[in-house]
Amino acid sequence: MQKRLNKRLFDRLFDASLPIIAALFALAVGAVMLLLLGANPLEGYAALLEGAFGNKNAWADTIVKATPLLLVGLGICIAFRAGVINIGGEGQMIMGALAATLVGIRLPSWPAWFVVPLALIVGFLGGAIWGGIAGFLKARFNVNEILSTIMMNVIAVQLMNFLLRGPMIDKEQIGAAAIPQTARLARAFDLPRLVPTRLHLGAAIAVLLAVVVYVLLWRTSLGYRIRAVGLNAFASKYAGISINRTIILSLMLSGAFCGLAGAIQVYGLSHRMVTDGTAAGFTGSAGFNGIVAALFGQLHPIGTIPASFFFGALLVGATKMQRAVQVPAALVITLNGLIVIFVVSSELWRRRRAKRRALQKMVDA
Repeated sequence: MQKRLNKRLFDRLFDASLPIIAALFALAVGAVMLLLLGANPLEGYAALLEGAFGNKNAWADTIVKATPLLLVGLGICIAFRAGVINIGGEGQMIMGALAATLVGIRLPSWPAWFVVPLALIVGFLGGAIWGGIAGFLKARFNVNEILSTIMMNVIAVQLMNFLLRGPMIDKEQIGAAAIPQTARLARAFDLPRLVPTRLHLGAAIAVLLAVVVYVLLWRTSLGYRIRAVGLNAFASKYAGISINRTIILSLMLSGAFCGLAGAIQVYGLSHRMVTDGTAAGFTGSAGFNGIVAALFGQLHPIGTIPASFFFGALLVGATKMQRAVQVPAALVITLNGLIVIFVVSSELWRRRRAKRRALQKMVDA
């Protein structure tokens, strides 16, 4: 009996550490690539750590970069727990940001205590509507949510380009070389800075919402229904749970957190909506990196907090590494991709191990 308990404890600890092991393997492969490029891996990774944690500004930049990853990751946790895959974080961030920015533009003289919360709520709802469309298509017509959310990313980007080059463009710009961006929002609408750096209140909001999502998923009947549908849709339907309603609601909530991430990016960081014609020009690819952060945190809201911080540090520090050891920018993208591959692979392996343990338990019984 004691041996079985020890084995069970070891399995749990090993499964929990799999994402960390996967990241270390990815960094080891990255070290080999640095050697092939004629760079010193130790020097490169030392520069990465310095860029992410070298001073208080670096710490602040890391947390700021992690904030949208955490919010998107929370939405991904909800969707994945319901058995659906949301690849539309980029588009949902854009729609939430557009809606929140419009509030600030239309109400420039209203008090900040009213406009800022209203804008964040509107951004939350904007992302929810965009995610809910994919949920409705999935529930009503059985449209694959991966395809629909990806295509809706494209629609959101084109809508952003149209609005920022036309109806929402900064009217004070003159000439054909006008940048596709909105006017700067009133300074009173800026999210409060927590310390004299770029670190803003959005980071604290994201951490608080991670706790809220944990309570939602594991301490409420709604969360139980979401997880039940994700584990076994047929059994859930037999138990009286509406599968279609749960799928729509899950994708709405998932999109809502992504939309809130976009709104916080505007009010906490850029203070205006700006684009270079691509989604990444505004989101910084947080809509996709948030998926990896959620997987790294094993699709648990609390686990997604340190996972987002890790990827925020990686993204901030990689820029410093690129300058320090003179490697191509493509290496930074490759390193991030390697971590994605290793982390996703470790998650698949963890699930297979869990299935084997379940089968072995049935045999032993």
